[in-house]
Amino acid sequence: MLSRYQARSFFLIGTAVMTVVFIGLTVDTFRQIPVITNEAEMSASVIRGKHLWDVNNCMGCHTLLGEGGYYAPELTKAYERRGEPFIRAMLKDPEAMYPGERKMQQYDLTEEQITDLVEFLKWIGTMDLQGFPPVPKLVSLAVPAGDKPVAQRTTQPKIYNQMCIACHALNGQGGTIGPALDGVGNRKTKEEIEIWLTDPLKVKPDSKMPKLPLTNEDIKELGAYLSQLKS
Repeated sequence: MLSRYQARSFFLIGTAVMTVVFIGLTVDTFRQIPVITNEAEMSASVIRGKHLWDVNNCMGCHTLLGEGGYYAPELTKAYERRGEPFIRAMLKDPEAMYPGERKMQQYDLTEEQITDLVEFLKWIGTMDLQGFPPVPKLVSLAVPAGDKPVAQRTTQPKIYNQMCIACHALNGQGGTIGPALDGVGNRKTKEEIEIWLTDPLKVKPDSKMPKLPLTNEDIKELGAYLSQLKS
């Protein structure tokens, strides 16, 4: 058993050592912050985007870096998941992207403000967050090779996860706003899919699907991929 003097010395020395360790770890953490947060890429546009995020109380619905509301999607890796075209379209007109579904307020943002918010979310996504948030484990989607040329046996294009999966399901994964895309290649040809993606409302005026901000390359990639989904 320690004497009173030994116990007192043990307490004081232990406290002093732990204090030094704590200060050292704190200093090291602050030293790493500029690199971890990619501070060098914090442009004026990023700063304006952060201000817009705050003044519009986006955190009241969305979670960012683990903080915020859970009413709307988590946005820490939104740029990586959805890409700039989807984010810009959502910020410009949420209702057009999800007719009768989304509850996001129309903020009437200018193009410059939308650009600033996109840049802010892009910068957030570059932070080294040690694996947060975890990447969802999605089922691999097999595409039958058939007798098509190798150039057409495409894998799932990135734009599919950015634009399509939110509304359409495939192999049980995805949204339910639009029809499931399983076997869509049996119902539509590559050309028909490309025409539809170019302007759905021109093909079907009462369609709930809006005209998405897709490039010609995006449309060709999606047409090649979706036309191969046959049951």
